[in-house]
Amino acid sequence: MGEGEVLGQERSRVDCSLELAKVDPEVADAIRKEEEREQSTLELIASENVASRAVKEAQGSAMTDKYAEGYPGKRYYAGCEHVDTVERLAIERAKQLFGAEHVNVQPHSGTQANMAAFDAFLDHGDTVMGMSLSHGGHLSHGAPASFSGAWYNVIRYGVDRATETINYDTLTETARESRPKLIIAGASAYPRTLDFEKFAQIAQEAGAYLLVDIAHIAGLVATGLHPNPVPHADVVTTTTHKTLRGPRSGMILCKKCHAKKVDKAVFPKMQGGPFMHAIAAKAVAFKEAMTPEFAQYQQQVVANARALGESLSTRGYRLVAGGTDTHLLLVDLRSRDVTGKQAEEALESAGIAVNRTTIPFDERGPRVTSGIRIGTPAVTTRGMKESDMEEIADLIDRVLSECGDERAQRSVREKVKELCERFPLEVRL
Repeated sequence: MGEGEVLGQERSRVDCSLELAKVDPEVADAIRKEEEREQSTLELIASENVASRAVKEAQGSAMTDKYAEGYPGKRYYAGCEHVDTVERLAIERAKQLFGAEHVNVQPHSGTQANMAAFDAFLDHGDTVMGMSLSHGGHLSHGAPASFSGAWYNVIRYGVDRATETINYDTLTETARESRPKLIIAGASAYPRTLDFEKFAQIAQEAGAYLLVDIAHIAGLVATGLHPNPVPHADVVTTTTHKTLRGPRSGMILCKKCHAKKVDKAVFPKMQGGPFMHAIAAKAVAFKEAMTPEFAQYQQQVVANARALGESLSTRGYRLVAGGTDTHLLLVDLRSRDVTGKQAEEALESAGIAVNRTTIPFDERGPRVTSGIRIGTPAVTTRGMKESDMEEIADLIDRVLSECGDERAQRSVREKVKELCERFPLEVRL
């Protein structure tokens, strides 16, 4: 691309920004402030990342304008030749990334992907087994407040009290006793490797379908840093942001024999017209995920998580399950006499974003909690390495050692600002 083309694109982005400010200054101001917040904050929320400029350009493109109910080549609207192109690209790239026989890229979110997968394999009232929310599961895996807990008979499993990891012998016994129609593997706050082959064996013995939700670990799976569930599961669901670093959306992967009922569950059962701008952005993200640079990025995500965990451990913090194999870690704060809520608020005041989380067998409720969840995808996107995790651990410790001290928070905020300025937020592939 020539210099003139680059300048033209930059001018186009500036013009768009000026147009937004003219049409809706309130929204423009909120967006500007969010950009400033992201630029000046150490984003350690495990489910957040920063999409590339190319992904965002695709999502903010003319694809926003198009209605395209149906699937490529089988639409209920005219003028779909170009949206068919991007949806087919997204499907084929996802198949290649994960080795899937069939892919549906239309779900608007991870929860809607789970909703469609449930509908494809279950009737209301059927029994499902899912990981307890308080032990690291997800709302859509059977929590009472979710559609999954309201529409299905849910048997919840958790982690072993001693190891804080899944005990597959206990899981086998629970499946034998409850005879679920569907077993869900996957979590939103579980730091260790999941044995999908073992899950498949348990499901087969129980006569159950196996659904695996890889929303958090999709980027690790795509680059071989975590075992791939696709060969073992009947259906796999995921978001496309988090470690995969695409747009905020969802996706379903399944065996070819399940393709028709999965597609029908998505459309017309659960959704109408697909978000073609999001699907275009997914296609771009999947192409980025095929690059050697993305594989190196994922390796660094895991290395950073381990380094951050080790640095916190040396400062006296206990890590749930003894550490991490993935992009996230769970920190038990009980020895510091600090709740997860207090830690989240104090760290946010210091420019460090984490989220409170219950830890296994937590006596505090989800609004207070005894722990925090920390993830490294976003700071790794900034270009940070293991030595920077040592510095971040020190900043976290300074805040939590003097939790509620505003002077300590202001001091750490200045250090955070300096660190963020050393690693400005710009995704490069």
